[in-house]
Amino acid sequence: MEHPLLGIHHVTAIAGDAQRNLDFYAHSLGMRFVKLTVNFDDPGAYHFYFGDEAGSPGSLLTFFPHPGGYSGQRGAGQATTVGLAIPQGSLEAWIDHFARHAIDFHLGDERFGERYIYLDDPDGLRVELIETADANAAPGRAYGDITAEHSIRGIHSVTLSVGSLEAAARFYSERMGFSQEASTTERVRFRVGSGIGSLVDVVESSERGRVAVGSVHHVAFRTTGDAEQAIWHERALGLHLNTSPVMERDYFRSIYFREPSGVLFEIATDGPGMAIDEPVEALGQSLRLPAMYEPNRQEIERRLPPLVLPGGSR
Repeated sequence: MEHPLLGIHHVTAIAGDAQRNLDFYAHSLGMRFVKLTVNFDDPGAYHFYFGDEAGSPGSLLTFFPHPGGYSGQRGAGQATTVGLAIPQGSLEAWIDHFARHAIDFHLGDERFGERYIYLDDPDGLRVELIETADANAAPGRAYGDITAEHSIRGIHSVTLSVGSLEAAARFYSERMGFSQEASTTERVRFRVGSGIGSLVDVVESSERGRVAVGSVHHVAFRTTGDAEQAIWHERALGLHLNTSPVMERDYFRSIYFREPSGVLFEIATDGPGMAIDEPVEALGQSLRLPAMYEPNRQEIERRLPPLVLPGGSR
């Protein structure tokens, strides 16, 4: 396919308590907190970004915290698992880390030649830590007792649950340009681009999912810039998908549509990136607001719950 997608840009999920979510991903998993901002569509709610040291596309896992929200349910029409990439040979270090901090986890069977462990985050989102050669050359980040050598490098994969595995696989191959790489009787693996954040697994579910706290809200795929995104916008419209206009998200521009199974997809530009409004060394240390909300900063800050950030309090 001409103008292919480059891989996964980010995955966005819904959390419950904001501080609990921040503590788990920043402290328990050692991911860098790279952006503290608000939901563009609801400035009374935070939007957290976690990733690598620079907040690179492909490394980003983001959350909309909604304290007191009802819990989601895994099933068709959503991404049900987020895989995080760790270097080969790192699994034992993570097993020791989780045991040391009394964090429940499970050892998975080897899948497509890769070892992994899985756990549920405090809101019930299924997270896998997967050993992959794609992570070996990516720079690491030490945090606490998590060494740079074994640290999370970014997104490994997402698992999409669909009503019909055959129909979904056909759509992803023919319409999205995903390349089928491997399969079992229950799972099909596609590659989108290369390197970190390039894998999409698809499984079939007879139960319909409910997106709420503890669920993935959407999966975003990468394009280089506006021209490539415009091509994908026209493609989505041509497929008669309910496609949004281009939306400004400050750190990237986005379009949204639901694929036929109901999973919400975003196509996001790689730029301008996380460092457009603060230097890389200061990422995630202060509340950044979209320009349209800046005049209401005092009111917005008063409504948002206080946080203890990895580098201090907000």
